[in-house]
Amino acid sequence: MVANKKGKKEKVIDVLNKARAMELHAIHQYMNQHYNLDDKDYGELAVKMKLIAIDEMRHAESFAERIKKLGGEPTTQREGSVKTGQSIQAIYKSNAEQEDTTIEAYSQFCKICQEQGDTITVRLFEQMIEKEQIHLNYYENTSGHIKILGNIYLAKIAGTASDTGSSRGGASGSAD
Repeated sequence: MVANKKGKKEKVIDVLNKARAMELHAIHQYMNQHYNLDDKDYGELAVKMKLIAIDEMRHAESFAERIKKLGGEPTTQREGSVKTGQSIQAIYKSNAEQEDTTIEAYSQFCKICQEQGDTITVRLFEQMIEKEQIHLNYYENTSGHIKILGNIYLAKIAGTASDTGSSRGGASGSAD
């Protein structure tokens, strides 16, 4: 019975580490995009990208804390490579796809944790799905604005300030 319980924990730790690796990738991707948007003088877009990256940092930390409570070692490896040099249009389409994939994966991870009887980790994944949905909505909306309004929308944002001020809040409006 002890071996069975250990096996269940290991399955949960495995999906938590997969989720953490996805978050670590998102952090690197979104910060790269933040720098590029800021460099192109799209401060308003750059600020939001940075705040979403900070949200992802909090998510990665939440997964790490749960892994440690279960006796595991949090991964430091990110999943995937960072796409660089993306056009503004490609950034938001790509990020919406990444968030959609993340939500799908977390839904599957939730099922695995339910099968293992770990309701605490199930709740953690459910909370993360809600937060990732906020990011997905933002990326889809911004992508839609760019697609429909194009250069008019981008011209309105060009030259906006990129000062994020305090980094306490996140894109979802809370400190998670």
